[in-house]
Formats: sequence, C-alpha cells, structure tokens
Amino acid sequence: MAMQAKDIESLIRETFSEAVITITDLAGDGNHYAAEVTDASFVGKNRVQQHRAVYAALKGKMDGAHGELHALALTTKIPD
Repeated sequence: MAMQAKDIESLIRETFSEAVITITDLAGDGNHYAAEVTDASFVGKNRVQQHRAVYAALKGKMDGAHGELHALALTTKIPD
C-alpha cells in the first residue's frame, strides 16, 4: 500500500510542529520518498538521534514488510 507525500508530512508535523519539511516522491510510485526535516529540536542531538526521532514520528509506517512506506531517504538539519 502506497502513501501520499502529504500523509508523510502530516505524521512528521504532529511531532515537529515548527519544522520545515520537504517531501519528494523519488520514483513516482508512492513508495520511495526523500524527506528533509529542519527543526530546532535537533540541537544537541547527533544524526542518529535526529533520524530516530523522525522515524518514531512515522508511527510504524515503515515497519517491516507490511509497512505502508517502503523507503525514505532522510536528511535532518538544524535551522541556521
């Protein structure tokens, strides 16, 4: 089952309400996306911690073979 970019953004925004979020459908198939999330809450966290926080916001949508989201190339940033 494919996900829409707006659905991915909505899930992330629930946790990171002030973030700048950009979602790109990489293959046009609704299964392979890139996400860039820029949020002040990442200050003091390493890249792994930042990514784990975003994946947690997806509420299991990427979990295992039955997840709705197959692939997400994730970039996290701290605001300038």
